[in-house]
Amino acid sequence: MLKKELFRIIDANFNRSREGLRVCEEVARFVWNSPPLTKDLKAIRHKITEILKEKPSIAKALCENRDCLSDVGKAPRAKSEMRRRDTLDIFSANIERVKESIRVLEEFFKLIDKNNSAEFTKLRFKVYEVEKRALR
Repeated sequence: MLKKELFRIIDANFNRSREGLRVCEEVARFVWNSPPLTKDLKAIRHKITEILKEKPSIAKALCENRDCLSDVGKAPRAKSEMRRRDTLDIFSANIERVKESIRVLEEFFKLIDKNNSAEFTKLRFKVYEVEKRALR
């Protein structure tokens, strides 16, 4: 795989995972008023950011290889994505997005750093645990 494509995949999924976590964090914080869930979601988001910050050369390459204008997957959005019934639906859609994007990071980091890949595995299972608590 070409590095440019690898960096684009990783960049999109770093962004997607942190954005989804932020949405879930806001639901936990402002709608459910749950300090434990808010804290756990924030910690996962910060850990993902920390992994990126530990690799400044990769962080730079991600930004340099970003190509939003020619991204074939950016539009149009699925109709289901434009409909949300309530805040639980918003949380559920975003926690799914987080799990999927962390799985992508886990897989593609096997090509860059197996230790980070293992960290993403741990984070994904932490997300499963937080999701279970949130949806009780």
